[in-house]
Amino acid sequence: MTTSSTSSAPAASPAKAWVSAFRPRTLPLALASILTGGFLAASHGQFRASVVGLAALTTILLQILSNLANDYGDSQNGADSVHREGPQRAVQSGAISPAQMRRGMGVFGLLSLGSGLGLLWVALGTAGAGAFLAFFGLGLAAIWAAVNYTAGAKPYGYAGLGDVSVFTFFGLVGVGGTYYLQTRTLPLAVLLPAAALGCFATAVLNVNNIRDIRSDELAGKITIPVRLGPVQARRYHWLLLLLGFGCAVVYVALTYHSPWQWLFLLSAPLLLLNARRVWQRQESMQLDPLLKQMALTTLVFTVLFGVGQVL
Repeated sequence: MTTSSTSSAPAASPAKAWVSAFRPRTLPLALASILTGGFLAASHGQFRASVVGLAALTTILLQILSNLANDYGDSQNGADSVHREGPQRAVQSGAISPAQMRRGMGVFGLLSLGSGLGLLWVALGTAGAGAFLAFFGLGLAAIWAAVNYTAGAKPYGYAGLGDVSVFTFFGLVGVGGTYYLQTRTLPLAVLLPAAALGCFATAVLNVNNIRDIRSDELAGKITIPVRLGPVQARRYHWLLLLLGFGCAVVYVALTYHSPWQWLFLLSAPLLLLNARRVWQRQESMQLDPLLKQMALTTLVFTVLFGVGQVL
């Protein structure tokens, strides 16, 4: 994400335009749920590197697909306009044409599907036909969600449902699914760290949407911050961080066996810092760095939490 370019800025090369459209800085956040599922399986002695690796690849491809679809959809539906406070997008700037972006979406949709099928084959083989079909359905749903967040005839992101999707796929499905594909079980307790990751990923989206309140409202994109207003949206941000952290605390309390499990408490100052800055900063562009900070904080939490469960 970069600030809007001026007319005198040199045009980006096609390769740089595509890399920028992939939005590499969003990828670590996408991997956090996969890492958490891997750590949890490892803590129970059932880690499978091949499954986690393929799950990570599939997630990266889905995230890139989502980013391309978001670039295309917002340009077509008016959210990427001169009123947008965030960075200029590829289709909006003309670096990538709408037709080229649609083709890119098609390529990454097929790559996501192929990678997902490979993941299910390695994880389940022919022994679990029912589970294979269930996860195949989840995969198709993930592809649909990636595309239709801002693209499609009725993009659900414009109805304020993006938070639900992010919580579900970045949290419950990402963590719970990765854990199940390694262990063939899904204890209810695993849903607590899954919910924690879902809350933190939703918090990243919330910062983005607070920043873009003005342009989203003008474009008819009724996100949660547009519905709540800037003050209540910032209180919602605090709630997401507190709920996410609380879920991790409850999980450790329920499964406690070592003081190392509390290692994730070291991430609390970073979460508090993000919450305070989101509350204090009122200018839209002042919020942009907090997107990256929240995404990296989620990754720090993931590593500290996961290592603590394994030790």
